[in-house]
Amino acid sequence: MSEAQAPGRPLLLVLASTYPRWADDPEPGFVHELCRRLNQVFEVVVVCPHAPGARVRERLDGVEVLRYRYAPEALETLVHGGGMITHLRRSPWKWLLVPGFVLGQGWAAARLARRRRPALVHAHWLLPQGLMAWALRALGLLPRYVITSHGADLYGLRAAPAQALKRRVARDCAAMSVVSSGMRDEAASAGLRPPRLEVIPMGADLRGRFTPDPAQAREPGLILFVGRLVEKKGLRHLLDAMPLVLRAHPEARLRIVGFGPLESQLRAQAASLGLQQRVEFAGAMAQAQLPPLLRSASLLVAPSVRAASGDQEGLPVVLMEALGCACPVVASESPGVAELFGEESGSCLVPAGDAQALAHAMLRVLEQPGPARERALRLRERALCLVDWDPIGAAYAALLREACEA
Repeated sequence: MSEAQAPGRPLLLVLASTYPRWADDPEPGFVHELCRRLNQVFEVVVVCPHAPGARVRERLDGVEVLRYRYAPEALETLVHGGGMITHLRRSPWKWLLVPGFVLGQGWAAARLARRRRPALVHAHWLLPQGLMAWALRALGLLPRYVITSHGADLYGLRAAPAQALKRRVARDCAAMSVVSSGMRDEAASAGLRPPRLEVIPMGADLRGRFTPDPAQAREPGLILFVGRLVEKKGLRHLLDAMPLVLRAHPEARLRIVGFGPLESQLRAQAASLGLQQRVEFAGAMAQAQLPPLLRSASLLVAPSVRAASGDQEGLPVVLMEALGCACPVVASESPGVAELFGEESGSCLVPAGDAQALAHAMLRVLEQPGPARERALRLRERALCLVDWDPIGAAYAALLREACEA
């Protein structure tokens, strides 16, 4: 459905922090991918933070994006390159940016609401976007809101005042979604009681972009990691596992795709383990470059852990993308990930932070590529039903439409 064919679409105001700065930005783009699909049902306007080099206002894949300024451009570094919680933990001076960040988004949202009267607000992350939606609604400046929690906001920020704010935001929303059943359980244990709570993961384009290519052979021994270089991604445990893998498979090599604040620390770890010749730090890559990598690797490893701050993954999007390309996967155990892998969990998942178990699981894939390939094809069929953007986009559209009409 094109924008011109749907002139009567209600206006949906989306509040987000992590959002692509430009087309093919290597920063996580899952909120934008959802907005692209919601734009068929709603007229979507995104209010998100500005970043150096980004436009203040543009239309990205048909979605209207307004980026508010919250500091001098060179200092607009609170979100991108690692995420807000990671930046605040590693650079406490960045707390000085938080008031401008929060007030800037509130001012931009209130101005837009006065001019264009949105029918509904979709706030991604409980804090600060959900809190902003709650406060502006209490002041009569915004309509009712729906919250989507992605993990860091729920598992992190565990001090009593933050937990109280999260409970208030959840209590007064029209509905709330989380991206895994483990997060639903975490929300309940934290005392969050929204009037409606749904488990709807983010999605992946498993029919267009992330698809298998039977003509492309997988490179023997090529191990792939894709993600931000932050604590919760668990890359240090994968580096610890590599010497064990190399003893049995000296030809194995690890390609790390991503960037983040821990890069220098992880490079030093690789050097201390004598892995300089077997580990490549490839840097960030645009989404369009990932499918060929996922089609050529022997396996992808997602060794996620719970960070010291409490932050952890909800359901890593890269796992969905790898399964879409029928790439064998080894990952850390978690409730959301176990749902994605179903009966194959025992072959693919290992305890978080266990480098030895990680190495053994990787070796099983490298030593038995045939069964690993068959398993990956079965998992792709399962992922098509669970996390392809078609059903996921429809589920979010239904949730938001019901909240809008209530």
